[in-house]
Amino acid sequence: MSKRDDQVDKLLKRLGAAWAALEASYAGVPDSRLVEPGVMGDWSVKDILAHVTTWEEEALKHLPLIVEGGRPPRYVTYGGIDAFNAQMTEQKRGRSLSDVRRQLIETHRRLVDFIQSAPEDQLTGETRFRRRLRLDTYGHYPEHAEAIRQWRAQRSAE
Repeated sequence: MSKRDDQVDKLLKRLGAAWAALEASYAGVPDSRLVEPGVMGDWSVKDILAHVTTWEEEALKHLPLIVEGGRPPRYVTYGGIDAFNAQMTEQKRGRSLSDVRRQLIETHRRLVDFIQSAPEDQLTGETRFRRRLRLDTYGHYPEHAEAIRQWRAQRSAE
């Protein structure tokens, strides 16, 4: 296995483990409950999944720019990350659960494919590419998986 293949493998394992934990956090929850608000603020599990997709889309938009040596724009144009999140959540709120799930799966698949084709120099060490990937994906999923687990525990205790 080449050094590049080893780095890709390590990244994909890290990504895959965090992704599996996110999926496990809502596995078995009936669809009717996945759309209930109150998991994180007024967000439902569906809203969280749409939010995760938004950040994977941001990674897919900005990682190629980073590979080319560019700098992604800052979220200050939206009023900050919280304002960006609120705007994107509002845009996606009307989507059906099945549409949100389909987009989540398709976007994640595209992200994995992109990582598999990333240049070796972006995959080794603490590069801007790795930092952005971590922040938008495997460093981001656990926060939401934990919120869903806590919501489920609270709901089952009621």
